Amino acid sequence: MIEVFFQFDFLRYSLFTAILIGFMAPIIGVFIAVRRLSLMADALSHITLTGIAFSLLLGRYSSFFAGLNPVYMGMTFSVTGALLTERLRQVYPYYKELAIPILLSGGIGLGVVFISLANGFNTDLFNYLFGSVIAINQTDFYVVITLTAIVATVLFFLYKELFFLSFDEEQAVIAGLPKKSLHIIFIVLVAIVIGISMQIVGILLVSALITLPVAAAMRVAKSFKQMFVYSVVIGEVSVLTGFVSAFHLDLAPGGTIVMINVLILLLVIAFTGERSIRRSA
Repeated sequence: MIEVFFQFDFLRYSLFTAILIGFMAPIIGVFIAVRRLSLMADALSHITLTGIAFSLLLGRYSSFFAGLNPVYMGMTFSVTGALLTERLRQVYPYYKELAIPILLSGGIGLGVVFISLANGFNTDLFNYLFGSVIAINQTDFYVVITLTAIVATVLFFLYKELFFLSFDEEQAVIAGLPKKSLHIIFIVLVAIVIGISMQIVGILLVSALITLPVAAAMRVAKSFKQMFVYSVVIGEVSVLTGFVSAFHLDLAPGGTIVMINVLILLLVIAFTGERSIRRSA
């Protein structure tokens, strides 16, 4: 079933991109889940939608933006939204969680305005909402590889610092870690991963790919490092199975990938729950 993906360039690029997404999204998702920032991914994905809608709107009036991949504008909005979130967290120091619904509401509202100005939905925007198997060309694939390498490198060198902040933020600050700078870097990385993932999974479902594999891995992992391993394995299985199945069954890849993730999560919960009951007995 997978041979067809090597017969056409666009399918091969999409398949390789899906493999990279299945690796990066769960890794960044582990830190998101541990730091209790799961809703942040959802908020940034909606900001990304706003950027894509804005790019499609500009494409109606400018040949430059008409030939530009809207993903780049979406990622620009996502990174800007990440930085704005950090600023809002400083404005409300005792109610930092307010930054997320403010960003989410503002992003959705502005996105709807851009969509209405562009005279509603079109095929391109629909593909970005729910993912597409034909969304990746050669240039996009090289951009995805570059950004994936950047994110992986930054996470590798900042692993200890992010680990410290995730589990003991107060002690990390006392130890002299630059909490603010590290948080900004981390949120920008999240925004980049969302931008990488949305072409395959879709804007509305990308946060699920970041959180669901981690949620399943939490039930079986016995250490923080094991959680990374299980999250990546579950992410790759769901992405590859969902992507290939969506192509052959003519389904939206984003929805198919997410539903496989949900199925895996339910199976893990059922298995670990039953095992816990036996242990208690």
